[in-house]
Amino acid sequence: MLKPFISSTTILSVRKGGHVAIGGDGQVTMQATVVKHDAKKIRRLYHDKVLVGFAGSSADSFALMERFDAKLEQYQGNVLRSAHELAREWRTDKVLRRLESLLVVIDKQHSFLISGSGDVIEPDDGIIGIGSGGSYAVAAARALAKHTPLSVKEIVEESLNIAADICVYTNKNIKVEEV
Repeated sequence: MLKPFISSTTILSVRKGGHVAIGGDGQVTMQATVVKHDAKKIRRLYHDKVLVGFAGSSADSFALMERFDAKLEQYQGNVLRSAHELAREWRTDKVLRRLESLLVVIDKQHSFLISGSGDVIEPDDGIIGIGSGGSYAVAAARALAKHTPLSVKEIVEESLNIAADICVYTNKNIKVEEV
């Protein structure tokens, strides 16, 4: 039996002028059907100091977030070390490497994209987008960050709205959080 194709999300993080925000839409889609409109895809970890957004399989994402939270506890909130350790474990562990997800992790100092291939990527411009509409949201965020005085929270919200106008797997039920 084939696994259903699941597309669910656009996550965007913007860091600018010492501020950082992350947001996501609420749509969950199975094949050509929207099954949920208001999913919460941003979670607070480690005493609410770290925010994580996810795209991909929900079950896989939650498993990875639990592992990441354990790494944060183990390394006393050191996001860089925790991200590298999770990526290493995710890439090398036989069970974990089958997980299908991407994570965006932010705190006051860092913004990372973490993948199962062992990547821990910190963007040059402070903007990260993942999921079905991630590229659209990144393009919008780069233009808004460069050409408007909007706050990072406003940039994330407007960019996700623009992505929702383009990507059928993204809706306008947007939640944005700041660290």
